[in-house]
Parts: sequence; C-alpha cells; structure tokens
Amino acid sequence: MIVVTGGSGQAGRACLKDLIAHGYDVTSVDLAPPADPAVRHSRVDLTDFGQTMAAFSGIDERVSQVTGIVHLAAIRAPGLAPNHVTFATNTVSTYNVFEAARQLRIRNVVWASSETVLGLPFDSPPPYVPVDEDYPGRPESAYSLSKLMGEEMAKQFCRWDPQAKILGLRLSNVMDPERYAEFPGFDDDPRKRKWNLWGYIDARDAAQAIRLALESKLTGADVFVIANADTVMTTPNDALLDAVFPGVPRKHGFGPNETLLSIDKARRVLGYEPRHSWRGQQPG
Repeated sequence: MIVVTGGSGQAGRACLKDLIAHGYDVTSVDLAPPADPAVRHSRVDLTDFGQTMAAFSGIDERVSQVTGIVHLAAIRAPGLAPNHVTFATNTVSTYNVFEAARQLRIRNVVWASSETVLGLPFDSPPPYVPVDEDYPGRPESAYSLSKLMGEEMAKQFCRWDPQAKILGLRLSNVMDPERYAEFPGFDDDPRKRKWNLWGYIDARDAAQAIRLALESKLTGADVFVIANADTVMTTPNDALLDAVFPGVPRKHGFGPNETLLSIDKARRVLGYEPRHSWRGQQPG
C-alpha cells in the first residue's frame, strides 16, 4: 500500500488518480478528505508524531502493509499562515513522516519540496539560467526555509539508513488545465511571472513525476526540479531575460519557450517527460 499525505490538495488529487490508474493500492491521510469519495481516507494530524506513527502502522481496513509514502501535506505556499506557523507545521510534519518511516522501516519516501528553494521569487536574480539542482538552496521565505530543512533532514535520515530512499521533488507552480485560459494574459507584462522564471507544472505531470520517483531503484536522498517542458509565455525566453534579468548568465542554449526550470536531471535519472502543455500539444 502507498500512503499519500495531503491527498485533498491539488497535487494530491492528481497523484491519487494517477496511482490508482496504474494499479496501486492507495490511501490518503490528511486533515481534509480527498475530492473523490471513493478514495480511502483517514483524518490524521501529521504534526502529532503519535498520530503519524499510528497512521503508518495501520488503521483498521484503511491502512495496512505500507510499502511507500508520498508526503504532500503542508501549508502549501508563503503567506497562507503566519511565518512561524508555516515553518513549524511544515518542518515538524516532514520530520514526523521521515521518522515514522524510519522506525517502521518504510524505505520508499517521495515528498514535495518546492521550486522556492531555488531562490524564488527572484527579487535577487538567479545565479544563471536555466536554474537547476547544482547550486545551494536560497530560501527567501519561511515556507521555502521549511522545504530546505526537509531536504537537509532527508540527507541525515538516509545517512542513518543507507538503504532508505527519500526523494524530494521541487515542484513548480501546480496548475490544473482549467487555469490555462489565464495564460495568454501573462504576455502583457514579463514581470507578472518572473517570480518563477515563467514556469509551471501540470498537475498530471506532477503526478507522473511522483510515480516515477516511487518506482525508482535509487537509494539515498536526492532532489529534482519538476516543471513542464515549456513556459507560461508566448514571448521568447531571450526577450524575457533581456527585459527582466539582462545580466544573468545563460548556462546553455534553450528553445524560445523551453522551461528555464531545468528538468534535465529528472529526465535523465527518473525518466520523467512532461506529457501535457497549456499550448495543447504533447511534447515529444
């Protein structure tokens, strides 16, 4: 069984749907029930270690024989709660998930880190573009700091148990297809979406990345930037960068609308390839 924390959230809903479609036995643990009433769900407060341990150990017919955990539950963005609440909630819940998994010898954990660790909202320009996993984290908010703490905790948990796998996915701005009608309006001003280098992730592709990370034979802690193959803009990248980040080095060539949140590592290591685009195309 795969336990998905935060199954009621945007990425959680897509993750549950994708895992079920691929034959996985799944259950959601969250404070709120998932959108699909057919999905098994138990109400669990992951900031309480006792509840977290009890949930992963087994809940009647809802949870049993857990082989993997997808940890998506969190305060999902800066500004949704006071800073100290965001930091405490996200950091403690992530610790509790990792520690409960360690004690129960559940060695397959995939969790939602965040693109914000790259330095969003880029009030200070990125060190280069496309941005990738090669430079140290640059948190600019309590939310982002909580995600960086999760990445650091994952390294230590995997040092304690070299057989464990804890993969953090630095998910870009998660979008459902219903939001794509908004995208043409971004072209009016390149600064509207400069905060994440004009990136996004279709919820269905986020779910694909989660499943591929679960299925990976990797061990240890690692992080991957997860974005779609294109930007939210029709304006070419060179024009966007000349207007907003003219002094930022361009690490290598890229297409006119190719993502500036590098997914090269996810492609190479996980076999990830985005299948959806707001442009209505299937990236090949």
